[in-house]
Amino acid sequence: MSIFNIRVYALLLNKESNEVLITDEFRFGKEMTKFPGGGLIWGEGTIDCLKRECREEMGCEIEVIKHFYTTDFFQPAEFHVNNQLISIYYIIKNTSPLTVTISKKKNDFTKQEGAQSFRWISISEITGQEFTFPIDRKVALILHDGK
Repeated sequence: MSIFNIRVYALLLNKESNEVLITDEFRFGKEMTKFPGGGLIWGEGTIDCLKRECREEMGCEIEVIKHFYTTDFFQPAEFHVNNQLISIYYIIKNTSPLTVTISKKKNDFTKQEGAQSFRWISISEITGQEFTFPIDRKVALILHDGK
């Protein structure tokens, strides 16, 4: 039986500084760097999921500008055995202010389950290695290359 784990992520761009918002998190006993977003729950569409995740994580309302990328290769889920991961990324803009603190340093939190911090990184300087997970790395490089 195939089990799919569907994740939806936000690419919040600061066009003035050519940066994208990323999140550092501590989950499952592990530090990780990724794009903001999370898991689709039963009964949600992908955009509703992303709006909920942005309210929960960043405390803001958003508007989806356009679809950016959907996983086009096989990726087993890291935290769920026998699950295939499908990730969907959208370029968004916030329609209300972010209510989170933006940090200048990586993992700017106390290591406890669920801890999270945010920071802006330069799109022109992204290498992909800033990210923990393979799909985020690919998206970062597509974003960097402007394709």
